[in-house]
Amino acid sequence: MKNIRVMSVFGTRPEAIKMAPLVKELAAREGIESLCCVTAQHRQMLDSVLEVFDLKPDWDLDIMTPRQTLSTITSKCLLGMDEAIDALKPDLILVHGDTSTTFAGALSAFYHQVKVGHVEAGLRTYDKYSPFPEEMNRVMTSRLADLHFCPTAGNRDNLRRESVRGDLFITGNTVIDALRTTVRSRFHFSTEELNHLPYGEKKVCLVTCHRRENYGEPMKNIMIALRRIAEENKDVELVYPVHLSPVVRESVDQYLRGAPRVHLIDPLPADEMHNLMALCYLVLTDSGGLQEEAPALGKPVLVLRRETERPEAVAAGTVKLAGVAQDDIVTMATRLLRDREAYDKMARAVNPYGDGRACGRIADAVEWHFGLRRDPPEDYSGV
Repeated sequence: MKNIRVMSVFGTRPEAIKMAPLVKELAAREGIESLCCVTAQHRQMLDSVLEVFDLKPDWDLDIMTPRQTLSTITSKCLLGMDEAIDALKPDLILVHGDTSTTFAGALSAFYHQVKVGHVEAGLRTYDKYSPFPEEMNRVMTSRLADLHFCPTAGNRDNLRRESVRGDLFITGNTVIDALRTTVRSRFHFSTEELNHLPYGEKKVCLVTCHRRENYGEPMKNIMIALRRIAEENKDVELVYPVHLSPVVRESVDQYLRGAPRVHLIDPLPADEMHNLMALCYLVLTDSGGLQEEAPALGKPVLVLRRETERPEAVAAGTVKLAGVAQDDIVTMATRLLRDREAYDKMARAVNPYGDGRACGRIADAVEWHFGLRRDPPEDYSGV
């Protein structure tokens, strides 16, 4: 019997972090030929992850252009995927999460009548404009997918309520698998400034903010709130790896540049970001992935958004929604910085997102679907 050709498609840094360990797990399985196609929706940040995980793509669409739009990303992905699918002839295409690459990859697979597996399936806010465009990307991908790899039971239940067809598996989140390979003791950062921060002596807070739905007034409010947190808490150091988006960089320069104890640095490779997270005191972010990663490292998270598609973390107590109002962000951050009991309650809560074996479950499910094993994998049941 010929090998099953499984092509993993991704294009952004977060996707790459979560898909890299899966690409390697599939490659280790007899009977599976693991292929990797990148769109390079985010070129520089993607390449840093490929280097960290020592991944060499079999196909590279290289679509990124300055100030690209959602329409150009999607159309270039579709056109490029035509050529990749025709050349590599996969039996299954795996897409991840909710980016424009995700939707375009799934749609192109459908056009070529190739089966689709959706990794990190079933996340929902039920607001099509928040997060934008991610919510509709994942909803539409769910309708195209044949195999749905859900991190949690709640994600699977979302798909069941929507009468989504196909095989549904609860696997945990592959980002926990990635953390097990990247976080190390006595880590040395390539950004020398990070090697000299007073971890333990002061409260080093990791910040990220880049989402499209926060552009404009919400981002202005967030930046001013961050400045206030630094100014009002002398024992705090804010570290902000600034996204490459020109919109984000303009806002950072206007409101945060020159603020006391605020370290504005370039985006970090995946392993450096994970190790910085492990050393920090608190995370403030509008990212999706950090809501999963930080709790696995015992770090409380304040989400700089109005809602989250990861309600399990809120229910578990590892994450709180801070919103985008300046005073709310400052108040919630100040409480965690000054109230040890409130901080410990979040830091010690159980992370609901996995045990580091999600990639194995997904690979088992692929083998079962194609008849390479008798039984499907057991669902992840929580920590």
